[in-house]
Amino acid sequence: MTLVVRAMPWDDPAGEALRVAQQNEVSARYGVPDSEPGPKPTAADIAVFLVAFDDAVPVGCGALRALDAAHGEIKRMYVVPDRRGTGVSTAILSALEGEARARGWTRLVLETGDQQPDAMRLYEREGYTHIPNFGYYADSELSICYEKQLTPLKR
Repeated sequence: MTLVVRAMPWDDPAGEALRVAQQNEVSARYGVPDSEPGPKPTAADIAVFLVAFDDAVPVGCGALRALDAAHGEIKRMYVVPDRRGTGVSTAILSALEGEARARGWTRLVLETGDQQPDAMRLYEREGYTHIPNFGYYADSELSICYEKQLTPLKR
């Protein structure tokens, strides 16, 4: 596996196909067409969108949305099913954290669903702590929220 994670435009076809696959999987898992209680991420509010490529084949993605000058939210983490368990999600998450640190952010938060145990294990393994549901997810019975404190890069 030759994995490369790089920033891509939000509307890049490879990234768009990954986001559609992620949303289709979430819809099938939860039995509803759209389970996200908040506004969907868009090119206008995503600070960076990363796509992981294995030998030029897109295999995963993730994004950061700024919440304020020091905090961000991880959005649209996804790895294609046949590449799960191979380190792709860890590479994307690490790259997102690097992007957040480069922006001077000191905290990342995220929401995942209660029927996504693999995602919960990933976040917990990578140092994310379970927190009370925040923002649009506060009243969502399906949401599980996490945070991670970051040390910004020295400038």
